[in-house]
Amino acid sequence: MTNASAEVEVQKQAAAERALDLVRPGSIIGLGTGSTARYFIDGLTRRVQAGFEIAAVVTSLATRRQAEAGGIRVVDVIDGTLDLAIDGADEIDPAVNCLKGRGGALLREKIVANASRRFVVIADESKLVGRLGRGPVPIEVLPFLWQATSHAIQSLGGRPELRMADGRPFHTDNDNLILDTTFGTVDAALGVALHSIPGVLEHGLFLGMARAAIVGGASGVRILGEPS
Repeated sequence: MTNASAEVEVQKQAAAERALDLVRPGSIIGLGTGSTARYFIDGLTRRVQAGFEIAAVVTSLATRRQAEAGGIRVVDVIDGTLDLAIDGADEIDPAVNCLKGRGGALLREKIVANASRRFVVIADESKLVGRLGRGPVPIEVLPFLWQATSHAIQSLGGRPELRMADGRPFHTDNDNLILDTTFGTVDAALGVALHSIPGVLEHGLFLGMARAAIVGGASGVRILGEPS
């Protein structure tokens, strides 16, 4: 690992550790997916093993495995809303709009975020952007006639590419496909247009959903928005 890579990991961990202060005893929280979320789950595991009582809803099979291995009680049914969901982000703009899904769990992540009273993202400072769209927008699509769905996305000005893994199409935990799509402009209107396409199940634009972002950086941790 290079010095730069090691520093990024330190920043991720610092953001995750700060987010632990938001967790209330006895609550059910949403656990995200990805490298930064893993640090948060590691910290939560330490608290649970010391007697801190919480339960969790998970956004992926990988997160379920990590949480259960750490002794965190995982539930699949909730009554009402979650108090808190913590997840990583691939891009975060100054208004705390996010682009997510490069880890492949965007559909479940958005369901959990929408079901939470507080949705807070954690990240290292490299994820901060002036405007969303620095990288492609992940779009989860139904495998059935996915090429037709891809063509419809192209009609919106997108350049979709089927995500691959080990030489084969990548499949989400929902057994769907992901089209990583580059757009000239990424905004709320694009999100609405994507949802109008049959076959598009969800996209990675999390607009107006995150209450705050906890960001680790070279000079320490800073908070955008109000997490409490």
